[in-house]
Amino acid sequence: MDQILRFSGALERAPAIDAWLDERTPELGAIARHWFGRMRQCGDGDLRELMHDGCPTACVDDAPFGYVNVFTAHVNVGFFHGADLGDPAGLLEGRGRRMRHVKLRPGSEVDPGALGALIEAAYMHLRLCLEPWRT
Repeated sequence: MDQILRFSGALERAPAIDAWLDERTPELGAIARHWFGRMRQCGDGDLRELMHDGCPTACVDDAPFGYVNVFTAHVNVGFFHGADLGDPAGLLEGRGRRMRHVKLRPGSEVDPGALGALIEAAYMHLRLCLEPWRT
Protein backbone atom coordinates (compact mmCIF):
# COMPACT_ATOMS: atom_id res chain seq x y z
CA MET A 1 0.00 0.00 0.00
CA ASP A 2 1.61 3.24 -1.08
CA GLN A 3 -0.38 5.65 1.10
CA ILE A 4 -2.40 5.38 4.27
CA LEU A 5 -5.19 7.90 4.72
CA ARG A 6 -5.42 9.27 8.25
CA PHE A 7 -8.01 11.42 9.99
CA SER A 8 -7.74 13.51 13.13
CA GLY A 9 -10.40 13.52 15.79
CA ALA A 10 -11.26 9.82 15.94
CA LEU A 11 -12.73 8.70 19.27
CA GLU A 12 -13.31 5.39 20.98
CA ARG A 13 -17.02 6.10 20.67
CA ALA A 14 -18.28 9.14 18.74
CA PRO A 15 -21.69 10.33 20.04
CA ALA A 16 -22.34 12.06 16.70
CA ILE A 17 -22.55 8.65 15.04
CA ASP A 18 -25.40 7.38 17.18
CA ALA A 19 -27.21 10.70 16.71
CA TRP A 20 -26.75 10.40 12.92
CA LEU A 21 -28.04 6.83 12.92
CA ASP A 22 -31.08 7.90 14.99
CA GLU A 23 -31.96 10.50 12.33
CA ARG A 24 -32.19 7.96 9.48
CA THR A 25 -35.47 6.38 8.43
CA PRO A 26 -36.20 3.38 10.66
CA GLU A 27 -35.84 0.74 7.94
CA LEU A 28 -32.57 2.01 6.47
CA GLY A 29 -31.25 3.24 9.80
CA ALA A 30 -31.61 -0.26 11.26
CA ILE A 31 -29.51 -1.71 8.45
CA ALA A 32 -26.82 0.96 8.86
CA ARG A 33 -26.82 0.60 12.66
CA HIS A 34 -26.45 -3.18 12.41
CA TRP A 35 -23.45 -3.10 10.07
CA PHE A 36 -21.73 -0.19 11.77
CA GLY A 37 -22.21 -2.13 14.99
CA ARG A 38 -20.37 -5.01 13.36
CA MET A 39 -17.49 -2.64 12.54
CA ARG A 40 -17.47 -1.54 16.18
CA GLN A 41 -16.83 -5.16 17.20
CA CYS A 42 -13.48 -5.21 15.41
CA GLY A 43 -10.26 -4.47 17.11
CA ASP A 44 -8.25 -5.05 20.18
CA GLY A 45 -8.53 -1.62 21.74
CA ASP A 46 -7.46 0.19 18.57
CA LEU A 47 -10.89 0.80 17.00
CA ARG A 48 -11.81 4.47 16.71
CA GLU A 49 -14.67 6.21 14.93
CA LEU A 50 -15.70 9.57 13.59
CA MET A 51 -18.02 11.26 11.16
CA HIS A 52 -16.26 11.83 7.83
CA ASP A 53 -17.94 13.35 4.78
CA GLY A 54 -21.24 13.02 6.63
CA CYS A 55 -20.89 9.27 7.24
CA PRO A 56 -20.07 7.12 10.27
CA THR A 57 -16.51 5.90 9.72
CA ALA A 58 -14.59 3.16 11.54
CA CYS A 59 -10.82 3.44 11.93
CA VAL A 60 -7.82 1.52 13.14
CA ASP A 61 -6.34 4.22 15.36
CA ASP A 62 -6.61 7.21 12.98
CA ALA A 63 -6.75 5.31 9.65
CA PRO A 64 -10.21 4.54 8.21
CA PHE A 65 -11.18 1.07 7.07
CA GLY A 66 -14.98 1.19 6.74
CA TYR A 67 -18.09 3.35 6.72
CA VAL A 68 -21.84 3.21 6.33
CA ASN A 69 -23.98 5.66 4.42
CA VAL A 70 -27.74 5.84 3.98
CA PHE A 71 -29.29 6.89 0.69
CA THR A 72 -32.94 7.19 -0.37
CA ALA A 73 -33.51 3.48 -1.01
CA HIS A 74 -30.33 1.69 0.12
CA VAL A 75 -27.42 1.57 2.52
CA ASN A 76 -23.79 1.32 1.50
CA VAL A 77 -21.30 -0.53 3.66
CA GLY A 78 -18.02 0.76 2.29
CA PHE A 79 -14.36 -0.06 2.56
CA PHE A 80 -11.56 2.46 2.10
CA HIS A 81 -9.18 -0.26 0.83
CA GLY A 82 -11.83 -2.52 -0.65
CA ALA A 83 -9.90 -3.07 -3.87
CA ASP A 84 -7.31 -4.95 -1.80
CA LEU A 85 -9.84 -7.36 -0.26
CA GLY A 86 -10.67 -10.84 -1.39
CA ASP A 87 -14.38 -11.14 -2.14
CA PRO A 88 -15.29 -14.79 -2.75
CA ALA A 89 -19.03 -14.05 -2.38
CA GLY A 90 -18.90 -11.25 -4.99
CA LEU A 91 -20.51 -8.64 -2.74
CA LEU A 92 -18.25 -5.67 -3.51
CA GLU A 93 -19.22 -3.02 -6.04
CA GLY A 94 -17.25 -0.11 -7.44
CA ARG A 95 -14.39 0.48 -9.79
CA GLY A 96 -12.37 3.11 -7.96
CA ARG A 97 -8.67 2.77 -7.38
CA ARG A 98 -9.11 1.79 -3.71
CA MET A 99 -12.67 2.02 -2.42
CA ARG A 100 -15.44 -0.55 -2.76
CA HIS A 101 -18.88 -0.89 -1.19
CA VAL A 102 -21.70 -3.35 -0.64
CA LYS A 103 -25.16 -2.02 -1.46
CA LEU A 104 -27.94 -3.20 0.87
CA ARG A 105 -31.65 -2.72 0.22
CA PRO A 106 -34.55 -3.42 2.59
CA GLY A 107 -36.07 -6.79 1.84
CA SER A 108 -33.01 -8.03 -0.06
CA GLU A 109 -30.93 -10.74 1.50
CA VAL A 110 -27.19 -10.48 1.98
CA ASP A 111 -25.00 -13.27 3.26
CA PRO A 112 -24.27 -11.95 6.76
CA GLY A 113 -21.27 -14.23 7.16
CA ALA A 114 -19.72 -12.99 3.92
CA LEU A 115 -20.28 -9.32 4.76
CA GLY A 116 -19.03 -9.84 8.30
CA ALA A 117 -15.92 -11.50 6.87
CA LEU A 118 -15.34 -8.50 4.58
CA ILE A 119 -15.57 -6.14 7.55
CA GLU A 120 -13.12 -8.20 9.55
CA ALA A 121 -10.78 -8.52 6.54
CA ALA A 122 -10.85 -4.76 5.97
CA TYR A 123 -9.94 -4.17 9.61
CA MET A 124 -7.15 -6.76 9.60
CA HIS A 125 -5.76 -5.60 6.26
CA LEU A 126 -5.38 -2.04 7.49
CA ARG A 127 -4.03 -3.14 10.85
CA LEU A 128 -1.30 -5.13 9.09
CA CYS A 129 -0.50 -2.20 6.80
CA LEU A 130 -0.13 0.08 9.82
CA GLU A 131 2.02 -2.34 11.81
CA PRO A 132 5.40 -0.85 10.79
CA TRP A 133 4.29 2.60 12.04
CA ARG A 134 2.56 1.59 15.26
CA THR A 135 4.23 1.89 18.63
